[in-house]
Amino acid sequence: MNWIDTHCHLDAPEFDADREAVWARAQAAGVTMAVLPAVEVAHFEAVRALAHRLALVYALGIHPLYVHRAPADALDRLAEALRDHRDDPRLVAVGEIGLDHFVPGLDRALQQRFYLEQLRLAREAGLPVILHVRRSADDLLAGLRRIEVGGGIAHAFNGSAQQAHEFAVRGFKLGFGGAMTFERALQIRRLAQSLPDTVPVLETDAPDIPPQWLYRKADARARGDRARNEPAELPRMAEHLASLRGWSLAQTAERTNANARAALPRLAACQPPPTVGDRR
Repeated sequence: MNWIDTHCHLDAPEFDADREAVWARAQAAGVTMAVLPAVEVAHFEAVRALAHRLALVYALGIHPLYVHRAPADALDRLAEALRDHRDDPRLVAVGEIGLDHFVPGLDRALQQRFYLEQLRLAREAGLPVILHVRRSADDLLAGLRRIEVGGGIAHAFNGSAQQAHEFAVRGFKLGFGGAMTFERALQIRRLAQSLPDTVPVLETDAPDIPPQWLYRKADARARGDRARNEPAELPRMAEHLASLRGWSLAQTAERTNANARAALPRLAACQPPPTVGDRR
């Protein structure tokens, strides 16, 4: 079976020592495509080049956790990059953008300005968006009511069923990954189980949001024991989604991949065709 990781930061420094080996392991596990979202202007070219080198796809955007250190011309540079690469089939979205109301001390007004401006740029470019949603679903939806875009993916979604429905009716798919594998993540698991078949997509957010089997407790982390998430973990995460929904693995791959292609229309032209035996 072929799998799509709809959110993977393969350009992150955690992968500097063995990036190609990480992707080789993912391919060996059946992950044939990954979406690489940028988080800062300084990363745009590296993300684009990596996507082309490994035959993956990418998104360009400014993450809400980094807007405080964005250069004064950051939005102009994003607009320029979107124009320069508008004919690049591997550019599939504007992202990762959004709002973070979890981390204390962030400038919410600045986040809001960047979010709305990036929605406008996405609309002008005719691209979907990849949203960072962290205790901010209502404010993100308010922005989408003001500035309509062509859907996309609400990454690592952990909102209410009503919020999930509102994203879905606006053409968004919802990302599920490592957090879904924890038995105590009751709300995430309920959503993963109950949403319409046309909504879930799979993601790792590698190297972040490790699944239950990679998680390290605080005392272990204090000793320097870190667990790096990888895209090769995606099929095992898919097993959890399959179990929650009562799907076979083949159904899980077919439906989540179809949802990913619906959310990111340019993805279809870049993804390898299914291998023999995938359509069982």
